[in-house]
Amino acid sequence: MIENLRTILIALTERLGDETPSSALAYGLSLAERAQARVTVQAVSVRLVLPHAWISRFVGMVVAAENRRLRELAEEAAEQARGDAEAAGILCTAQAEHLSYDRLLARFSGQARLHDLAVIDAEPRMLTGDRGLIETLLFESGRPLIVVPPGCGTVATRRILVAWDGSAQAARALHEALPFLRQAERVEIVVVTGEKDLSHAVPGAEVAPGLAHHGVAVTVTDLPARDGDVAGALRRHAAAMEADMIVMGAFVHSLLRETVLGGVTQEMLRACPVPLLMAH
Repeated sequence: MIENLRTILIALTERLGDETPSSALAYGLSLAERAQARVTVQAVSVRLVLPHAWISRFVGMVVAAENRRLRELAEEAAEQARGDAEAAGILCTAQAEHLSYDRLLARFSGQARLHDLAVIDAEPRMLTGDRGLIETLLFESGRPLIVVPPGCGTVATRRILVAWDGSAQAARALHEALPFLRQAERVEIVVVTGEKDLSHAVPGAEVAPGLAHHGVAVTVTDLPARDGDVAGALRRHAAAMEADMIVMGAFVHSLLRETVLGGVTQEMLRACPVPLLMAH
């Protein structure tokens, strides 16, 4: 049983109507089963809004028809989630809503504050342009988030990689991951060197004694970043150790810098081979 995890929010948006089942739903229900936690499934579709009142009646009818279709998809997703949870013996509240994009972001961040953890599918399409749902949850919910890539529908915690750079965000993620770290057979603290000055950061080796007091034995590994590619170094090492999860702090740099110049958080969100537990 995963301790101290009693309520889980599963956010469903990007895959509504997709033939590929939501990995977040399967992963979140698997996690709830292991933790004996209660689940809230929020299935929300984005309501299309006409930009001008004078748009033709035909266009208005097309938009109205599409909104009906999207609303029905959200309802179907909620009903499917309710059935899957019931079959697994999980206490579940499944809600379907059809909201404008701004209200969708506000709704999810508000709901996440009421839960111990939020789970969401990787959403590469929402990472460009406007700040996406993942960023909103990280910055505004005050809760940890697990981002689930396609094909990862079952919780596994045997091997966990913790990305450490000494930042406050990394410390927060490490703390939030403790229920999972206690379950793991192997925990590796990975420090990627060569991308930024870590001389004033808390060394990875000093993390180990604190985790030992929580019953977590760890090893510490320093990895060089090839051409400053921290995300690539983390992905390669995760594959080599056959990690089941990566834990990392999110958006150590400002969101503007991450968006304009790129950053480790954005790169890991775009392509991560295993579920990614993040906190800001």
